[in-house]
Amino acid sequence: MHILITGANRGIGKEISKRYRADGHTVTGTARDGSETVTLDVTDPAQHREMAEQMSGKPVDLLICNAGVYLDKAQEPDGYPAEMWAQTFAANITGVFLTVQALMPNLELADGARIAIISSQMASHTRAPGGSYIYRASKAAALNLGRNLSADLKPKGIAVGIYHPGWVRTDMGGAEGDISVDEAAEGLIARFAELDLASTGCFKTWDGRDHAY
Repeated sequence: MHILITGANRGIGKEISKRYRADGHTVTGTARDGSETVTLDVTDPAQHREMAEQMSGKPVDLLICNAGVYLDKAQEPDGYPAEMWAQTFAANITGVFLTVQALMPNLELADGARIAIISSQMASHTRAPGGSYIYRASKAAALNLGRNLSADLKPKGIAVGIYHPGWVRTDMGGAEGDISVDEAAEGLIARFAELDLASTGCFKTWDGRDHAY
């Protein structure tokens, strides 16, 4: 199986990549710092075009849209500058769409391709305790994008799942997270394996529970 994962140079993405490689799969990782197979800043349309050229003719069985940012952590209500909104949405939602768009020919070359979009429980309207307005909004948009992509891509035989990775102890999640990177990666890999056309459009937690939209 050929897996392409964005943001594969750290955190959950790095651990997922390591596990798939250990299992004998071909993994193409992306990172904006050039440390992975493909150099990709997901906010840069030109780099998406370069990735598409680099990947031309190569089937992608599983695309994991993992790259993202959380810039507004600990912002006060009088914060949240406009540029922070723009940067976050460019990475967390536009970046996801541009990645799927750039790799659509590769997904169509595979038999039963799958797309996994890493969102968050913070995307759900059932969890609105306040704060983190930008991150929450961007992840809600990613959830909405995934749901609509699942409808449009089902006739092409491509399944789309949206996932909450858990509150993970990473640079983004912080030291107080509920689970380790190992736990998150193991759970997510199991969820990706379950994804098919019957479950396309699902919003699942890392440990297999259906999450409220």
